[in-house]
Amino acid sequence: MYDLIIVGAGPAGMTAALYALRANKKVLILEAKSYGGQILLASNIENYPAIKEISGYDYSKNLYDQIKALGVEYKNEIVLKVDSDKTVTTNDNTYQGKAVILATGASSRKLGLKNEDILTGKGVSYCATCDGNFFKNKIVAVNGGGNTAIGDALYLSNIAKKVYLIHRRDDFRADKKSIKELKAKENIEIMTNRIIAKLNGTKKLDSITIVDNDGEQDTDIVVDALFIAIGQEPKNTIFTNVAEIDENGYFISEDGVHTKTPNIYIAGDARQKVLRQLTTAVSDGSIAAVVAIKEMSE
Repeated sequence: MYDLIIVGAGPAGMTAALYALRANKKVLILEAKSYGGQILLASNIENYPAIKEISGYDYSKNLYDQIKALGVEYKNEIVLKVDSDKTVTTNDNTYQGKAVILATGASSRKLGLKNEDILTGKGVSYCATCDGNFFKNKIVAVNGGGNTAIGDALYLSNIAKKVYLIHRRDDFRADKKSIKELKAKENIEIMTNRIIAKLNGTKKLDSITIVDNDGEQDTDIVVDALFIAIGQEPKNTIFTNVAEIDENGYFISEDGVHTKTPNIYIAGDARQKVLRQLTTAVSDGSIAAVVAIKEMSE
C-alpha cells in the first residue's frame, strides 16, 4: 500500500513526489517513457525564477536525483486504468494507494499528414534537442510559431547549414527576446502564412510541400529533416471513469486540483489552464501533493 501514487514523471509529478516525500509519505511514480516529460526536450530554460539558464535535461535530472535521494519508488510502466478505490493497473502490475495524482502531461501534436508516421525517425522529428545533431551542416525545417518552435530554430541554427521556420500565421506567439534573436540569425529563413501540405519521401524525408493559407501556391523545399513543434495534446481518455475531461481531452476541475473522485487529483499540463509552463507545472504538483496529504490524513 502506497500513501500516494503519481501517474507521470514530468515536473508536476516529480514536484508532487518531492512534497509528499518530505512529509514522510510512501510514494510511487509510474511513468511510461522517461522522467522529465516535455521539458526534457527543451534545449535551454531561461524563465525559471532564480535559475539564469539550464537545459531541460539537466533540470529534469536534478529533480529526479532529488526525489530518488528522498526514497521515491520509480517504475517505467504504462498505466492502463485507475479505479475509484485508488487501484492503479499497469501493463505489468497492480498497485494500491491511499491517493492518486494524475500528472499525465501532454504529448507532441502531429500534423496528421499521410506518411508522417512512416517518416518519423527518418527525417521527421518532434524533438530538436534529441535529433538535431544528426543533421549537422544539413538543411532542416521547423514548423510552429510558439516558444518551442523558435527555440528549436535557434538551436538548430547552430548545427544546421540552413533552417526554414514555417508558420501558418504572420505573427509569432513567442516572447519578444526570442523573436529578436530569431530575426538576427542569417541562416534562418522565416516563412509565414504557410502550411505544410505534404511530406515527400519513402525511405527518408526528401522534401516538404508547403502552400500559402489560401492553398493556391505549392512550393517544394528540399530538406533533410523537419522538426514539428505545433503544440501538445493530452491523452486522458482512459481516466474518464474517475475524472472529467473537456472536448480537447484536458482534465476539468473547478479548483484545478480535485476530480469527481475523492482522493484522486490532477496536476500539470494535462489539466485545463491558462498557462502551460514549467513554473505552473511545479506549482500544480506542489499544490496537489499538499492537498492530497491533508485530505488523506483527515
